[in-house]
Amino acid sequence: MHATSTIEQVPAPPPASDSRTFKRAIGDLRQGYANRELWSHLGWQDIKQRYRRSVLGPFWITISQGVIALGLGVLYAVLFGAPVATFLPYVATGLIVWTFISGCLTEGMECFISNEGLIKQLPSPLSVYALRTVWRQILMFGHNIIVYVIIMLIYVGTLSGPYTLTGNGTCGGTNAAWTCHPGLGLDMLLAIPGFVLVAVNAGWVTMLLGIISTRFRDIPQVINALVQLLFYLTPIVWPLDQVSAVGGNRHQLAETVLPIIQLNPIYHLVQVVRAPLLGQHLSVYSWLAVAGMAIIGWGLALVAMRNYRARVSYWV
Repeated sequence: MHATSTIEQVPAPPPASDSRTFKRAIGDLRQGYANRELWSHLGWQDIKQRYRRSVLGPFWITISQGVIALGLGVLYAVLFGAPVATFLPYVATGLIVWTFISGCLTEGMECFISNEGLIKQLPSPLSVYALRTVWRQILMFGHNIIVYVIIMLIYVGTLSGPYTLTGNGTCGGTNAAWTCHPGLGLDMLLAIPGFVLVAVNAGWVTMLLGIISTRFRDIPQVINALVQLLFYLTPIVWPLDQVSAVGGNRHQLAETVLPIIQLNPIYHLVQVVRAPLLGQHLSVYSWLAVAGMAIIGWGLALVAMRNYRARVSYWV
């Protein structure tokens, strides 16, 4: 009887999963953008559904924005002693851009939670739902910008030349101490790339906060409270010129307030759109801040998508 030796075959290791790779995360973004007919249609349907059976439809967005801008613009012009002809456009454009930013923040946190049914039933990239949210806010911004056009038609004579937000609205003379803005010109076209940068930032904010809020349901409550605080900390309905103006009543606060404002990311997001639309000075620092936020933010969003993209469907 001869002894036989058996060789145990070691099973081959399972293939490595590529679900948690940057390649899959970037692929999700590419597929999501390729499905633009889907998310653009869904975003437009959200607007139509919100104003279904109303006579004016989505133009109620414009009317409500115009009423708020008019009320706050006149009120704060009286409180700050500013001319309505220059201060009302300042407040209106600030509110229009702020509405877009705050909408992306608040609704971005719910972008996956509110699409629970579609995520579980429709095999589509995760980025589709983030793009749907941003596109919906872009459509609302398009309706709100009509308010800016109307105000410009009324006050273009004042804003077409050098002006101030304080005093009597004109530069020189007794107002030499105040900040003098150059007025409307071809630089107002810079608002287009400015808004594109803001929308790019809105994309990663929606994606990142959407993933975090889906996992931790208390985060939306915290962010909503911070959004209210950021509104008052950002010069949207109050003029920064009164703080920075030499000889102004609040000039003594400039050394404390201005550095804080420069560190406020919302301020730069608002300025890259508002300043060109009003013919105001726009610092290069604001462009660099917004572009830097886009690069760093999308890096964080890709990391979150790489690690947790596959878990969102279970968290919702």
